[in-house]
Order: sequence, then structure tokens, then C-alpha cells
Amino acid sequence: MFRGLYGASSAMLVQEKVIDVASNNLANVDTAGFKRRISVNKSFPEVMIERREAVGPFERQVYWPIGSASLNVVLSETTVDLSEGQVVSTDNPLDVAISGRGFFSLRDGAGNIFYSRAGNFTLDANGFIVNQEGLTLLGDGGVPINVGDVSSVAIDERGTVVADGEILGAIQLFEFANPTYLRNYAKNLFQANEAAGEPVLVETPMLVPGALEKSNVNVVYEMVRLIEGQRAYEASARTLTMQDEQTGSMINTYGR
Repeated sequence: MFRGLYGASSAMLVQEKVIDVASNNLANVDTAGFKRRISVNKSFPEVMIERREAVGPFERQVYWPIGSASLNVVLSETTVDLSEGQVVSTDNPLDVAISGRGFFSLRDGAGNIFYSRAGNFTLDANGFIVNQEGLTLLGDGGVPINVGDVSSVAIDERGTVVADGEILGAIQLFEFANPTYLRNYAKNLFQANEAAGEPVLVETPMLVPGALEKSNVNVVYEMVRLIEGQRAYEASARTLTMQDEQTGSMINTYGR
């Protein structure tokens, strides 16, 4: 009986996470460089369910094995779908899309390094190239690119930054051995970790100037996942209610 309770409750928890992941993907459908996340489920580890019973004059607690819970499911992890999104032309000289593998390298005010596929850059008050959250774009040797007070800025296919006809630096791209395990920090930002591997410099970056890579979220697919998750959650909730009612009926019938 308790296997049914555990199975239904674990299914509800899994579907709740599936709904959260699909909702987050839909919320970022218009976020440049956003990569959809995928929820991965697995069977529950082999765990024995035991019945606890007080035995003897001192009511010593004894545990009796009554079966396993290996048929339950849990959310194993969420991974990143790194398939490329559609590249659209913007004609903005500071917009740039990555063609193929690689990530831009960005740094915040505290010195933390982030990676992103979003190339919708702008200039801050000090002339540094920054992203929409104000993180500084890093160039050769991890040095921020400062264009100063200029009248024109351009980025070519190799990431070279030219301002008023003068080369001021080059954008660096990095790739990872297992990029699907990058830690998702916020929206379109990632942080390196041990599972993803060390960042490796892309020797020959391929960029599309004056363009942006859109989100790779498929709205129809995510809506279907959302509806399926909601229906599965409701079905699991009904199953849990039935199991609870049956347990109560059994206790009332045989517990007297």
C-alpha cells in the first residue's frame, strides 16, 4: 500500500519539476542566446521499505523489510540543449552571433567569469563593451575591450574589434569538453564547473557581425510538454488520493 503512496508522490515531484523547466523555457523564448533545458528522470535507487514495530516489554523497535521502492522515479538532472538557435540580422554594429561552437567570456565587478552565447552587446559609460546585464566582454588574454569615445565601432567575422579604423582588440571564444553540464547561472549565462571541463580557447572563432542568435526554444514543443506535465501531475495527485483513502479504509477495517 505504501509503495503506491511513495510512487504517486514521487511522480508528482517529478512532474512539478518538468512543469518548472518547460515554463522557464517558454519564459525565455525571446531571450537572445538562451538554451533550453531538458529534464532527465531516472528510477528511484534501490531502497528497502521497512515496517517499524515495537517488540517486547521494553518496546524495542524492530524493523521488518517489506519490499523495495525501485519502481519510483526521481528527477535525475537538467541538461542544456546546445543546438544553435536561428540567427537573425539586426544591423547593430555591436551585435554579433556565434557560428558553431563556443561561448563569449564575460566578467562581473567581483571578478567572476561567465560564459554566454548572447551577443547583444553595448558600450558602458567608460567605453567598455558590455552585455545587457552590464558584464564586461573579455578579449585577448582575458582583458576587457575598451573602445573609448569613438564615432564608429565594428566587429568582423574573426572577432576583431575596430573603432574609427583602429584595431583595439579581439573577442575570444571558449568551448568545453562537456558543455551540457555547464551550470546555468541566469537566463543566458553559464559558469564553468568540473563536470563541463576546463574552458578551451577557440583558435579560429567564427562570428556573424550585425546579427543575433535567438533562443533555441520551440514554443509548440514546450507547450506540449507543459500540458503533458500538468495532466500527469493531476493523474498522480488523484492516484495519491485513492491510495490514501484505501489506506484509511484498511486501517478502519483491520485496525480494531
